[in-house]
Amino acid sequence: MESDKTPQQIGKGMWLAAWLILMGILFVYFEDLIQEKYDPNHALSSDDSGEVILKRNRQGHYVAPGLINGKPVVFLLDTGATTISVPKKVADNIGLIGGYKQQVGTANGMIEVFQTRLDSVSLGGITLNDIQGHINPHMDSNTVLLGMSFMRNLEIIQKGNTLTLRR
Repeated sequence: MESDKTPQQIGKGMWLAAWLILMGILFVYFEDLIQEKYDPNHALSSDDSGEVILKRNRQGHYVAPGLINGKPVVFLLDTGATTISVPKKVADNIGLIGGYKQQVGTANGMIEVFQTRLDSVSLGGITLNDIQGHINPHMDSNTVLLGMSFMRNLEIIQKGNTLTLRR
């Protein structure tokens, strides 16, 4: 059985396949580069040293993966926040229940949140138990603000683009 394809058509198909493979490799390479700039701590390891070293992202923030009650979340460290502020949709996903309503002051004014207690909060190798937080129905992102109710228990050292947290 003879092929209906001419050598020119086969050549064009080979070029197309080569370009698609090249584009795929470039996509993976640049996706990793972009993730490294915006989330340099995405591969934060958990060890028992009681120390976590974070790199600042391109916007100047410290963002890192962590756990609330054993469920994965993304934290944005916020020394200006009194407590851990969990967006409502994240709270719903990890099974948090809101308690009393409370008024809190934010950069955008006063808002109403719901108090909650977090059984455990983990960042890298640091885990603290029974931490105060609140559920914030006004936050649109999936990022949890890791406030001072967690960080006040730690030594915080900032040098250059690095933040070190120690128990």
